[in-house]
Amino acid sequence: VQLQASGGGSVQAGGSLRLSCAASGFTSDYYNIVWFRQAPGKEREGVSYISLVGGSTSTYYANSVKGRFTISRDNARNTVYLQMNSLKPEDTASYYCAARRGYRLIASRWMDESLYGYWGQGTLVTVSS
Repeated sequence: VQLQASGGGSVQAGGSLRLSCAASGFTSDYYNIVWFRQAPGKEREGVSYISLVGGSTSTYYANSVKGRFTISRDNARNTVYLQMNSLKPEDTASYYCAARRGYRLIASRWMDESLYGYWGQGTLVTVSS
């Protein structure tokens, strides 16, 4: 299983970016993909999560990005997207996508990094004020 994250860059506050996480090697529809981010000097935090189980999609968002970020997936391309709008300087971080096989996680668990066995490299997002 390989994950390839891309789409980072530098934008001004209020701008938008779309991150992509291309997945390969999955042989099952029962997998979940999550975006984490880590700012310099801070712990990694969950940003958004999406699962596809039996054709049903579920999503979660961190409170700090609700209403601004949207996660989606293109099953034909095996790619998950994170559309980030109304970006703020505090969104500056390296963004990582990660994946796990299994059923949908409940809301209280999706941010647990230890549940994800597959990780992509980071893509840097810089938001200037």
